[in-house]
Amino acid sequence: MATERRGEIHDIGYQRYEGPREGRRRALIALWIDGMRTALGLGRGTKAKILPLLLIASAILPAAILVIIASINGGPPAPGTPPNHALYDSIVLMLVLLFSAIIAPELLCADRRSQVLQLYLVRPLSPADYLAGRWLAFLTIVLALVYFGQSVLFIGLTLNAEEPLTYVRENWLDVPRFLVAGAIVSVFATTIPLAVAGFASRRAYAAAFVIGLIFISSAVANPLAICTERQTHMEDNVVVLDRCEPVTGESAKWIGLLDLTNVPKHLNDKILGQVVPSDVALQVAELPDAVPITWYLVLTVGPALLVLRRYQRIA
Repeated sequence: MATERRGEIHDIGYQRYEGPREGRRRALIALWIDGMRTALGLGRGTKAKILPLLLIASAILPAAILVIIASINGGPPAPGTPPNHALYDSIVLMLVLLFSAIIAPELLCADRRSQVLQLYLVRPLSPADYLAGRWLAFLTIVLALVYFGQSVLFIGLTLNAEEPLTYVRENWLDVPRFLVAGAIVSVFATTIPLAVAGFASRRAYAAAFVIGLIFISSAVANPLAICTERQTHMEDNVVVLDRCEPVTGESAKWIGLLDLTNVPKHLNDKILGQVVPSDVALQVAELPDAVPITWYLVLTVGPALLVLRRYQRIA
């Protein structure tokens, strides 16, 4: 005789949500926090944390090395001579750009690959809100790293001074300067990789494209802006370039703008008041200030608007 099957109904205690509905602001905060966790590899395996840890080390190690150099030299250098905040800025810029190219695309590509983007874009979140949350998440991480490294350098130089209080009183303006310079670097390093990721199907493609842009732009601009004839003199044991005759003549000023790794640096050299000499930087420095500023805005605002337009179409 066949055994009868009996169905059972269980009361699992489902209840409607009766709590506060916090709306758009709370959704943005949640997206921001989730983006930072994703970028840092939190909540995932060990492999996901390796690259973020390398990014942290790459931002801190140069500052520590510059402090050690200052200590070996007997204290902080003379104004305008290395090791200084401009030198740290130029070192960390390349490192941050490379690691941002690898890590940042995970914030956008993973959501599209998992097909959860439409779940984010229901009310109250809009495409602009979604992109802003992801952008702010990675910007927060890069800002924290750059500011921490600059702070380590400033504190180290202060402690190496014979009169720390005197050093702070004479150099306190370096703090707001490197804060502004750090923001310029961080916005650039965050926007470009995320904008590319908005059009790439996979994170690896986005990372490869950004890294390719970085190296190709540098490989094209630097040889064309290099000095074939130069005249220098020594000033406070530092070589100062007085005259440079580039291989491309007057065009070198504009060709130097093509090097993506130097786009934020042109602005930061003016802000920090401490130029790290290079043939490209010296050529672009001869242009009016409005030119590198406008070029920086084109390369940050332009890609941001393009990726926003793309996500509005997806929605």
